[in-house]
Amino acid sequence: MSAVMLSVQDIRSVMTWDLAIEALRDGHFGARPSAGGFLLQDGPFSLFSRGVILPGYGAGVKVASMFPPNALTEKPLPTEDAIFVIINEDTKSISCILDGPEVTRWKTAADSALASAILSASSSRTLLVIGAGPVALALAQAHVHVRPSIERIMLWNRTPQKLDGVARTLLQLGRKVDVVTDVDDAVSQADIISSATGSTSPIIKGRFLKSGAHVDLVGGYRPDMREADDDVIAQSDVFVDFTDTAVDAGDIAGAIATGSLTRSDIKGDLFGLVRAAPKRSGKATVFKNAGGAHLDLLVALAAAKELGASV
Repeated sequence: MSAVMLSVQDIRSVMTWDLAIEALRDGHFGARPSAGGFLLQDGPFSLFSRGVILPGYGAGVKVASMFPPNALTEKPLPTEDAIFVIINEDTKSISCILDGPEVTRWKTAADSALASAILSASSSRTLLVIGAGPVALALAQAHVHVRPSIERIMLWNRTPQKLDGVARTLLQLGRKVDVVTDVDDAVSQADIISSATGSTSPIIKGRFLKSGAHVDLVGGYRPDMREADDDVIAQSDVFVDFTDTAVDAGDIAGAIATGSLTRSDIKGDLFGLVRAAPKRSGKATVFKNAGGAHLDLLVALAAAKELGASV
């Protein structure tokens, strides 16, 4: 095997929000992917894989090991370790192996930012980011990139001390940054809410949501997870990144299970949104960022090509 190996440093040397977002936008004008995967669990340990065949781009596989207790050790370790493998469309050979968490960081935030550029109000001034991990930081950066009108960034986490580093980094964007302790009050002020947590109970409540707000739900990859309650879903126009996978993610699956949402209530996914932005109804919008290996593949290919790799 003669696959190219790309590290965190390699990816960061070429990746920008414009590159990642445009790679996703362009990819969604093409064919829909064929995708599949598995999730195995043993207590707090999850072994996760997603594979994809994307006509015009090739194929890819993500393999991830997730172990949240790593964050609780005396010297905290990463809770996720992963690789992403690019498979050449013509030869079907493995052409490139990339650091998985770094690809995930870029593609996850770019996925949300692309949707926000289409769905959120162009006059949005206040952003609330819920969560404290590296993806939360990337989400704040990406949302500000596509909505430069944002003047204030609010940060909330159950353990606010974990936000100190995130807040310091975000000050470099030249916006006001506040670590807040009352999440309900913050929700009532926010024009855009981006949540990336592993919560199993809703954090965002519909009774506090501003009319016309945009809610970006990134966590909740398991069916038992929820970041927003049924009221948020019921009073909003709901969109997803890829319908086939998003219906199994917590906030969508949970709302369907309670009858607050049906699959036909979902207004569309990114394959439709990039072609025709919906008219704003005045209602809040919800975007479920469920991810997918096709997103990893598009961003991974963009990085590899920028680095001159033959993929």
